[in-house]
Amino acid sequence: MSSDSIPEPLPAAPEASADSPFRTEPTARDDAPQFVLPLVVHLEKTDPPARNDALVTAARAVLTILSDVRSLGEDEVGSEGEGEWARAVRDWQDARIRKVVRRARGAEWRKASTLPGITVTGEHAEVRVFPPVPLDGWPKELSKLQVSGTDLDDPEAPAAPDPAGPVLWMNPDVGMSAGKAMAQAGHGAQLAWWELSDTERKAWREAGFPLSVATPDPGRWRELTASGLPVVRDAGFTEIAPGSCTVVADHPGLRR
Repeated sequence: MSSDSIPEPLPAAPEASADSPFRTEPTARDDAPQFVLPLVVHLEKTDPPARNDALVTAARAVLTILSDVRSLGEDEVGSEGEGEWARAVRDWQDARIRKVVRRARGAEWRKASTLPGITVTGEHAEVRVFPPVPLDGWPKELSKLQVSGTDLDDPEAPAAPDPAGPVLWMNPDVGMSAGKAMAQAGHGAQLAWWELSDTERKAWREAGFPLSVATPDPGRWRELTASGLPVVRDAGFTEIAPGSCTVVADHPGLRR
């Protein structure tokens, strides 16, 4: 994304905690084994989803797996013991928070759908999220899928976000492929989830994780980054510069 005008300098975003998975400088998390959360978007050549729909669905997929009983530890589920994905989710969250979006169609999508995971549907988009895997240990059914070139359009302008509901605000001055933007929306949803109380999480989950993804104008973006809401700062592994602010996570429970 480009602009003929030079944007005003952004105010400093709120500092991440000393061991945040979203800090760009080295932290203790870099010493832990590194994992990645795989997401696969169903992308048929003749019938692709709209970009905004895919971003919303990816964010909801991340929230869905975080809240799934199979991802919860013993302290969250009680005497029944931890879920079958809990160890992988815990190891992933103890290291850098990485998400990679790949695309699949036809037989590729059908094969991916046989692996343990959860398929989340939007208005038209389908995104399957899988339990975290080692950075160099992708299942062969997923490792063969393409990452680059995942580009989508919005045939019509997305509806205005509900100001009373959760909104993931995307940086208007940072251009990203659809796959990269889907991962960043997932980061934003995860930051919001971490900041909410158990009661707020339960209410959001029971409502089906309603949320909007929107791109504000530059002035509104500056206000959002200075508001105290959670901000995603990308580590710069792909596409954009390290430290770039990509998403502000806005939720009624965070507007304190």
